[in-house]
Amino acid sequence: MVVFPMLLHQLLDLEKELQIQTELKEQVQDYLKSCLQMAQVNGFLNLFHNQQHSAVSTNDTLNTSPEQCPSTTLHSELSMTKEQAKDNGWYIERHEMELHEQIGQGTTANIYRGTWRGLDVAVKCIFPEFFHSNPSGTNWFAQELSTLSRQRHPFVLRLVGACMEPPEYAWLVTEFLSGRTLKEWLHGTNKRCKERLVPLPPLEERITKGLEIAQAMQYLHEQKPKILHRDLKPSNIFLDDAMHVRVADFGHACFLEDEQWALTGETGTFVYMAPEVLQCLPYNEKCDVYSFGVILNELITGQHPFINYDSGPTKIALEVATRNLRPTLPEKDGQLEELIELIQQSWDNNASARPSFVTITNTLKRIQDKMSKKAEL
Repeated sequence: MVVFPMLLHQLLDLEKELQIQTELKEQVQDYLKSCLQMAQVNGFLNLFHNQQHSAVSTNDTLNTSPEQCPSTTLHSELSMTKEQAKDNGWYIERHEMELHEQIGQGTTANIYRGTWRGLDVAVKCIFPEFFHSNPSGTNWFAQELSTLSRQRHPFVLRLVGACMEPPEYAWLVTEFLSGRTLKEWLHGTNKRCKERLVPLPPLEERITKGLEIAQAMQYLHEQKPKILHRDLKPSNIFLDDAMHVRVADFGHACFLEDEQWALTGETGTFVYMAPEVLQCLPYNEKCDVYSFGVILNELITGQHPFINYDSGPTKIALEVATRNLRPTLPEKDGQLEELIELIQQSWDNNASARPSFVTITNTLKRIQDKMSKKAEL
């Protein structure tokens, strides 16, 4: 059943009804949280944790939580993550960290340059208000920490450690990158606009960035269980001093077993969000492939997605979900046909028709090799 159009019209025309639904959702989350706390107090939470993989069948894996997929519901509890951090040497006491200038700001946190044991680091400081207003904020914070702590790939942001004392000291500490985000590299630091205000980087460099993102995502999707990023976009991709990418911001990520599907409602950023996610339907790792298709098109055209549409993101999302609306493709000029075909395959309305990141990586490597040979000639 496709419920997204109905929900969107409620969002546009019945804001009061949406507020009621939000409050109900928060009450349910509070109740579930209290149940978990009671289970922990009474000593059978660990027993359930040890039995969960054998007790849950593949057919019972639809997830109704907006924060996590079923296989990590208990693993992402902050207490477990804290113990893991202490055991593995990446727990950071707040007095060990020296904060310097602010280098970034998001919807949930400010980012500072910091110093930890003589090392320059980036410190993502979650707003205390986020935890006060979001009952599941602690689990969300633990989820991002747990996800990042497992990653060992040159194109995925490296976690250094964390201070885990929310709401005042919820600090996620990563390697310090003095470069920019992919969004800033491609568009400059100005807000969305139709006119380019900075020179467009060479096509070969833009394809290289796309290839590195695909390699990072292939790594994430091939883990056991696979990791879905669920909020892949240029502002969540950083560049290091050598201009290589780092996929970052795993606040919306989740783990997914093979043949498993997630069902978490709208998760991510509207203009990069797959139709099945927008429609609140079950989805799998192909939702990240769709987001990548939008990013790859953005890299090739040099234009923000849907920049030529006057409608807001909510109306655009409705058109994407119900009328197969997509960003404007680049003009064919004799060398972009294969790239355009890859973009169209990646954002296909049918998720099963989208290629895997293995295929995307191989295709981009082949395109890159062709361009290099052509340049040599």
